[in-house]
Amino acid sequence: MIGRSGNPTLREDTFDRPEQYNSGMNAMTIEGTVNKSFITLIILLASAFSTWMLYYDDYNVIPMAIGGAIIGFVLALIVSFVPTTAPYLVPIYAIAEGMFLGAISAQYEGFNRGITLQASLLTIGVFLALLIAYKTRLIQATENFKLGVVAATGGVAILYLLSFILSFFGIQIPYLHESNWIGIGISLVIVIIAALNLVLDFDFIERGSEHGAPKYMEWYGAFGLMVTLVWLYLEIVRLLAKIASRD
Repeated sequence: MIGRSGNPTLREDTFDRPEQYNSGMNAMTIEGTVNKSFITLIILLASAFSTWMLYYDDYNVIPMAIGGAIIGFVLALIVSFVPTTAPYLVPIYAIAEGMFLGAISAQYEGFNRGITLQASLLTIGVFLALLIAYKTRLIQATENFKLGVVAATGGVAILYLLSFILSFFGIQIPYLHESNWIGIGISLVIVIIAALNLVLDFDFIERGSEHGAPKYMEWYGAFGLMVTLVWLYLEIVRLLAKIASRD
């Protein structure tokens, strides 16, 4: 067993099937995963920027955001349960996710000029800081650490799902979407939880490489890492928006 990942796309049992292990040219490598991650990120950013530009050309990007979210969700489910589809579906997923991300970012930028740049730089900074901490073993993905992050991530997922369901009945969970100090504190905690998922993603990819996972798992690892980065970015944007609204 490779280990537990808080990211639902990087499931604990992904490498549990012995027939997937191999070595040589067809094996997963960290370098290969990094390259796939870079390609996926470029596709996502290109899609997001295109949607962003349409927004500032007075184009209604809401349908693109909704469509991107729905398509991305469906593709994420397929890739999560059938990892062999990752090389084919992850680039398409990046396009759909970019549409959603570009539309949401443009709207946040419309209300708070410069907020998306700040969120992007903070996301990059957090990513690099945690990568260095992981590589130098300042942070180690122990079983207790993994269990804690998985439990916290699950709690956040349940909280958001409950908030979504209650919104249909006109009920809002107190503080979750508010800009008071308690609401800001909640967002800060969620940002920290999202960031710690990066450590589990690093560990998952490293262990997959060590165990000689199939080559297509490089795309799967890139997919999981992108999911965490997008989540982290969105939570940082929400946090910054809450802080800005108090000025």
